[in-house]
Amino acid sequence: MTRKEQREATFELLFEREFRLEESADEIFALSTENRDIDAIKEKYIKNTYFGVIEHEAEIDALITEASNGWKVSRLSKTTRSAIRLCVYEMIYCEDIPNTVSINEALELVKKYDDPKSRAFTNGVLNNIKDKLEAKNG
Repeated sequence: MTRKEQREATFELLFEREFRLEESADEIFALSTENRDIDAIKEKYIKNTYFGVIEHEAEIDALITEASNGWKVSRLSKTTRSAIRLCVYEMIYCEDIPNTVSINEALELVKKYDDPKSRAFTNGVLNNIKDKLEAKNG
């Protein structure tokens, strides 16, 4: 799988989790990767990123809320929320991925899976977060 395909698979897992709140992250991951025939050992990015987003969800959501001019994360569509969380996780914890690549890939996911109007909002939020992280890291 390419990184783009891995990212999309991770996005799909995060999106699926939005609908399966009664199940644990482990259960969702095990069943979903089995159904999609994803080799979780070979595709470490998927597993590490999926569980990383979940582990750091409160921190990620706080950044999203701050960067979205008062919009609560719960008000975002499940698609946009999943794409933004994935991107923010990459910007903070995946040093090998440039922020601009993470943002571009998130915008492509939103463009493919959500309302076209969501793309501009997503772009604004992610660029606000990118600027804040870059200012913080000097």
